[in-house]
Parts: sequence; structure tokens; C-alpha cells
Amino acid sequence: MKCRYCNTSLHDVFLDLGSAPPSNALLNATDLDAPELHFPLRLYTCSNCHLVQVDEVQRHDALFSSDYAYFSSYSRTWLTHAERYVAYAIGRLGLGSHNFVMEIASNDGYLLQYVKACGIPCIGIEPTASTAAAARARGIETIELFFSERFASEFAVTRQKADLIIANNVLAHVPDLNDFVAGLSAALAPDGTITVEFPHLLQLLEHCQFDTIYHEHFSYFSFHTVRQIFVSHGLRIWDVEELPTHGGSLRLWACHLNATQDETSAVDALLARESAAGMMDIGHYLGFQPLADGIKNAFLAFLLECKRDGKRVVGYGAAAKGNTLLNYAGVRPDLLNYVVDASPHKQGRYLPGSRIPVVDEKHIREDRPDYVVILPWNLREEITTQLNYIREWGGKFVTAVPALRVE
Repeated sequence: MKCRYCNTSLHDVFLDLGSAPPSNALLNATDLDAPELHFPLRLYTCSNCHLVQVDEVQRHDALFSSDYAYFSSYSRTWLTHAERYVAYAIGRLGLGSHNFVMEIASNDGYLLQYVKACGIPCIGIEPTASTAAAARARGIETIELFFSERFASEFAVTRQKADLIIANNVLAHVPDLNDFVAGLSAALAPDGTITVEFPHLLQLLEHCQFDTIYHEHFSYFSFHTVRQIFVSHGLRIWDVEELPTHGGSLRLWACHLNATQDETSAVDALLARESAAGMMDIGHYLGFQPLADGIKNAFLAFLLECKRDGKRVVGYGAAAKGNTLLNYAGVRPDLLNYVVDASPHKQGRYLPGSRIPVVDEKHIREDRPDYVVILPWNLREEITTQLNYIREWGGKFVTAVPALRVE
């Protein structure tokens, strides 16, 4: 196996989570009588550039298929984040109706709807048919394909270059990093800006967020590594923000190497912080397995104790991170009866691997479970507020990462 950025041979195992099906490949009832493919979920750290990565054991076009079930608009927290970002970016960059905005992995138009509402021309690039159709229903022009350097170069000639390119939570999903980042450069106007958001590897390490690892996430980035990748493709990161999303993310602001944007002090400050944390030392990555095992074991012990005591436990959020945890711990419907999700695109289906049914929220009100396990722990505040009524019958909330928490 070779590093997908620098082509160095990979030997250092960062984490081995056994085998699991793709985390967003929800099942229909008719699938339950058929075999289910599982793939190795093993991560390596590159000794040269320190990129953490999983092998592409299944092609990305199979992972992000036409019936992809993740729709961003069903999270109020994520909609609010997108709306605030759009207002901030427009103000910071002075964008108006004479500018052009491109979003890569635009999903169902959750973000571009706010750009469009401001009267700024925009386009989404989205490979999954289901979410692209939802975006078009909002009146957002959407091109249904995987972003690449070839597409970006052709688009720049036949249409135009973008003054702002948005790539939120897509960089980790890209198998060919060099092609993708070269595409960003090709599609960007001379004085344009690229903003990229992705979960920060430093946070994953410090808070043992191993459940954010799944096949759809091909790579996990430190700021050092991303900066190196961008520079090699003629792009300069001039600012970086630390965000609370997804348990701790980075937002990069990038431009062409010779563009006029001034670099902020945040860039050097974060580079220094990562170095001080040991992220440039390969040994820093090699003690992660026991921490993940400890979280898995504590969660499984809790579920087994509840089963023994006759307590009823259900889940909330048919999220990819939840599927990683459930499959690694070997949890099945006998320990977690069902999972509630707000998206009708997931209701009536079954979680991959564990085959736990996904239902709507009325089941919690009717069944009055003793515990609700919040699988997307990054949305804990939103979900506990929404489901606060479970406290009427003494129900409690549970999260497993970064440590078992019951309250």
C-alpha cells in the first residue's frame, strides 16, 4: 500500500477496526436475507508526510452511489452552521451578484440555498443522484459527478472560474488527493479563495474519536499535511480557524501562491501547536489502538449490564460514526433495539452490519426506553434538547466517545 499523497510505502498501522460494511450503506428489508460484504477497516500513518489513511478497499463510486442516504438538511445544527458560514464568507470576501461560487460535494443544497438567497450565482458539484435531485428541487444548479482536475479545467474554459470554492467535509472522502487539490487550483479565479473544512486529526487523537473512521473517509489530516499538499499544487493557506463541528474541525482559507491575501498569525500558531503535540513524530500515532479498545469495551459492558438488568436501550442517529462503533463492538438488535433518525430517507431501513432497524421518533414516546444512546455525539446538545421529554419517565442519555457518559 502506498501513501495517496506522496507515494511512500506504508507499514505503520495506526488503528485496526477489523472488518465492516461501508458505514452509509443502509439496508432495505429485502437485503436482510442476502449476504453483506464486509471490508477491512485498517488505517496506516505515512512515515514521510504523516497522512493517516485507509486503503481504498471499495471504489469511491460504489460508496457514494445513487441511493446515498445522507442528506445534510436533516440536521438543524448543520443548517445553522452553513447559514452562518455563508454570511461570514460573503462579508469577509466582499462577494456580490458579480461573483461566482462553486461548492464541491454540495449534497442536497443545504449550504448553497443561502448563497442563492443572497443573489450570488452559484453551482453545486455532487456525485450522488439522490442528493443532487434534492438540490435541483431547491432551484440550485447541480452537476452530478465526482470533482476532478479534468472537470475543473474544462469548466474553467467553457464556463468560468470561481471567486469562492467551498469544500466542506469532502477532502477526507477523496481517494485521489493530488487530482482533487489540483482541480481546486484549476477552478479558482486568480484572486479567488478556497475554504475547506475537515475533521482535525489532532482532535481525533486527543479525544479518541475512533468512530469517525470509516471506509468513506479515505484520509485523516493534520494541518501540517494539508498545508504541504496545497503548496505542492500551487495553493497557499492564508488563514485557519478551529471549529467545534464533528468533534473539532479546521476551516482553511486558501488562495493561489502569488495571490494578494495576507497570511494571518493563526497559520504559524497551529503549526507550532501540532509540532508541540508530537504530530510530526511517527511514534505519536502508534499508541492509539488500546484507547479505542477501552472505549469499545466500556460501551459493550454497559449494554450487557442493561440487558442483564432488563433495561431497554435504543439509539438516536443513524450516523456513519455510530455504525463504526456498533460494528466494532459487535452490537446487534438484542442489545440496541432500534435507532431513531429524523431523515425519512433512513427510516424503514437497517443499519449496515448490525442490521438494527431505523425508525421514526414516535417509537421513543411510545416505548419509553430507559436509555437513549446518542450515536452522533457531536450533535449531543441538539438531540438532548429535542428528546428532553425522556426525563419524564426517568430516561437517560448515553454517549460512548470519548468516554462512557450516562446522565
